Amino acid sequence: MEQPTYALLIDCPDRKGLVHHITGVLYAQGLNIFGNQEFVEREHNRFFMRTTFSGAIDEAPVREKLREVLPDDAGIRLAQMRRKRIVVLVTKEQHCLGELLVRHQFDELNADILAVIGNHTTLAKFTHQFGVNFHHVPHEGKERGVHEAEVLEVIHRYQPEYLVLAKYMRILSPEFVAQYPNRIVNIHHSFLPAFVGASPYRQAYERGVKIIGATAHFVNNDLDEGPIIVQNVIPVDHNFSVSDMVQSGKDVEKISLARALKLVFEDKVFVYGNKTIIFD
Repeated sequence: MEQPTYALLIDCPDRKGLVHHITGVLYAQGLNIFGNQEFVEREHNRFFMRTTFSGAIDEAPVREKLREVLPDDAGIRLAQMRRKRIVVLVTKEQHCLGELLVRHQFDELNADILAVIGNHTTLAKFTHQFGVNFHHVPHEGKERGVHEAEVLEVIHRYQPEYLVLAKYMRILSPEFVAQYPNRIVNIHHSFLPAFVGASPYRQAYERGVKIIGATAHFVNNDLDEGPIIVQNVIPVDHNFSVSDMVQSGKDVEKISLARALKLVFEDKVFVYGNKTIIFD
């Protein structure tokens, strides 16, 4: 019978012997370590370590033993390596949702898309073609708090671990974000904060840019300024029209979002302040 696998993510002040003590706890529990990565952030002397192992465990004693050998303010995240439960939020653009639904269909996402929620019905039929529930929660004529409460009511039915904003064109309130800290992933056109606001690709065209980028990041209370997970670019030149740039932008957005989600769903991402430490 195949043993369950886990990822252990530790962050704490750096000091001698941490790798020895952490792996010693796992060894004493009869667990088999098959991967280990460490990094020390020198400016603040912070130690990060991701260890993957297999074996049947009782999580409480493992956490207790780790607390005994780690500094008091250590962060300990112990996650079974499995498919994550997610809900996707959309507006009208289909390219990012389509990328996720196709990957989900062919079991390439490492997640189960439990539902898609849209503030328009534009993508309802498209979503249903993949056998995924679509919920229309319109925002017209409603205060943001009222609309968000209705969206959360739907989300809570599914109890997701993560929310994905696949070109969801609504600004989330701090109250909403607080319910899923570092568990909402957004995709943004451009290397933030360039070309913010309306018609970003028109702005890029008028500036004669030479690259088009996209940024996938966690959502926090500062608009489009959360910890960055993935950034990608593709080259463009004077031959590109606005529509060419839009299409190229969509291509880099959907690939960047998918890449970021793969890292998050495989428990490879630490959030440290307003940046990320990623073991890949």
